[in-house]
Amino acid sequence: MGLSDRLLNPPDKKTMIVDDCCNLIETQIASKSGISGITLKTAFAALKGVKPGYIPYVVEQILPQCLTALDPIWSEGEQKGDPVDHLVTSRSDTADALLGVTDARVQKAKRPIVRGTYEKFRGSAKKYVEEAVPDLAKVIGKYANN
Repeated sequence: MGLSDRLLNPPDKKTMIVDDCCNLIETQIASKSGISGITLKTAFAALKGVKPGYIPYVVEQILPQCLTALDPIWSEGEQKGDPVDHLVTSRSDTADALLGVTDARVQKAKRPIVRGTYEKFRGSAKKYVEEAVPDLAKVIGKYANN
């Protein structure tokens, strides 16, 4: 059974994962400092302003694709005995898998602010995603084993 099947059913589990992922995003962005941190916080605020609930909506929409993209890495980790640790130690591959999903998604974005903001940060996005992988791995592990 893949991660999507385990984590997105029943629907209340999906809601909890989306909430945890949104909290993770908020925490990660809040932890950034310096000029790049200020710029990232400003861009995130602009995305949140697209419409109320926009970030949770996007997380909910891309979560199935993200879990599918992570499934091979997770499965490899299960074979090695610790899938959470494996996501973390494979953070570069994990980040690439997630960014592949968001890259495809942003190409379909109808709002110029979404595409423009993403394109502005895409060059440094892998670093930010890699920094978030340990927390994301914990979220996935929390629900994958329930």
